[in-house]
Amino acid sequence: MAIVMYDLDGTLLDTAGEIAEAVNHTLSDFGHELVTEQQVRDWIGHGTGWLMKTAWQHTQGPMDAPWDKVMERFVMHYEKTAGTHSSAFPHVLDTLKRAREAGLKQAVVTNKESRFTARVLEQHGLIDAFDMIISGDSLPVKKPNPAVIDHCLAQMGLSAGEALFVGDSEIDVATAKSAGVVCWAVNYGYNLGRPIEDAKPDRVISDIRDVPSFFRAL
Repeated sequence: MAIVMYDLDGTLLDTAGEIAEAVNHTLSDFGHELVTEQQVRDWIGHGTGWLMKTAWQHTQGPMDAPWDKVMERFVMHYEKTAGTHSSAFPHVLDTLKRAREAGLKQAVVTNKESRFTARVLEQHGLIDAFDMIISGDSLPVKKPNPAVIDHCLAQMGLSAGEALFVGDSEIDVATAKSAGVVCWAVNYGYNLGRPIEDAKPDRVISDIRDVPSFFRAL
């Protein structure tokens, strides 16, 4: 038995547009300038709280609003936009199906909060594609802490040598390396606006269909 763990945003699904929509609705509610979708793409990876804080700090507007109120508005807006016009990256759905047919376990390990993770996956009919879903608030820690991968492996009864992590960011690479798991990185993701090659994953791929081939060598 073996397992492939995937990051979500920027790896399996292109969610930047609907996240940017929620961010801009929130900024507008508090009299702030709006941000571009590209800026949001560059900020995805640490969770929505960090992303919203970054957008807030990068825009002109009243800075004294209570932060809990800002996040309440963001949650309200993102609950409406999550899953509405995101899309799977090329070949993702086919790869998930082929990996399942090959007998591989599959998991999502994301820093997105669980309420949003579930909503996005449900909207795309992907909840049942995974044996485990670890979100940014599932455990006391999140990526890049390797405990998120350690927990997944322990729950599945697998070792690091039986696993592959597929992500799109330096956060994913650092998490996998710290856990002793091989990491492949897609080159079409977000990665805070930086080339993924700089993070030195074990392999950079442009086509996620290559993933099942990793396990033939185990």
